[in-house]
Amino acid sequence: MSELKGACIFGQSGGPTSVINASAYGVIATALKNPNITRVLGAEHGIKGVLNDRLFDMGQEDPAELELLKYTPSSALGSCRYKMADPDVDDTDYKRILEIFKKYDVRYFFYNGGNDSMDTCNKISKYMLKNGYECRVMGIPKTIDNDIWGTDMTFGFQSAVDIATDTIDRIHTTATSHSRVFIIEVMGHKVGHVTLHAGIAGGADIILLPEIPYDIKAIKNVIDKRTQAGKRFTILAVAEGAISKEDAKLKKKEYKEKLANRKYPSIAYELAEQIEKEFAKADEIANVLIEVNMAQ
Repeated sequence: MSELKGACIFGQSGGPTSVINASAYGVIATALKNPNITRVLGAEHGIKGVLNDRLFDMGQEDPAELELLKYTPSSALGSCRYKMADPDVDDTDYKRILEIFKKYDVRYFFYNGGNDSMDTCNKISKYMLKNGYECRVMGIPKTIDNDIWGTDMTFGFQSAVDIATDTIDRIHTTATSHSRVFIIEVMGHKVGHVTLHAGIAGGADIILLPEIPYDIKAIKNVIDKRTQAGKRFTILAVAEGAISKEDAKLKKKEYKEKLANRKYPSIAYELAEQIEKEFAKADEIANVLIEVNMAQ
């Protein structure tokens, strides 16, 4: 691989978190010290800033101000959720990006975000290669979901686990005092890493994940066993994308239609009603008070 000399652009997309700013500082501070990087540019609102030629010269910023990024939440450079089309279908954006890269002699492009951001990196990298423009395109894996291929732990995952764990842990005293079933809904639409880690660390009695469809009767059995053992409360850590075995059997279109017409605000409320019905069948509902909480 040849050694390149030229400018670099840093951009970010997805949810605004303190992790975005901290990783932005890491890239910008390191790039400013690299003798092969002639100029460090920050893109306003991610890839949209590149397309609109809204780029800031980070070398002109006060170093002390830049260092504050390590401890500042949200997204200092702004963010976006702009999904680029496949270049074989529509290469308008890619032509514009190549034009901007040539204008500033950009040879390094860093993009910070989750799966869609990594997809953007992949598409841009392939397009540049196809058009003979030498540029290093690097993705920075920032997502609390921890679901980016090839990474052990993404930036943002551990902080999300810490917050969810703290929420679950704090529920114990209230659950014990009131003898209730507590359902704590945790972020995780398609993957349950945050719920699993936080559920184990926070001491949840039942953990429901999107990857493993749940059986409501099995949940009732766990609650029954805890009650019989003198444990008058149960804590459930539930990923927002958790799904029942019955719903898992539906076709994708059927399940989407059900979600569109669901009367519940989220899975936690649906689950609460399911548990109530199971205990009502056994005439035990008087012993089961259910409270829904959000760890988001």
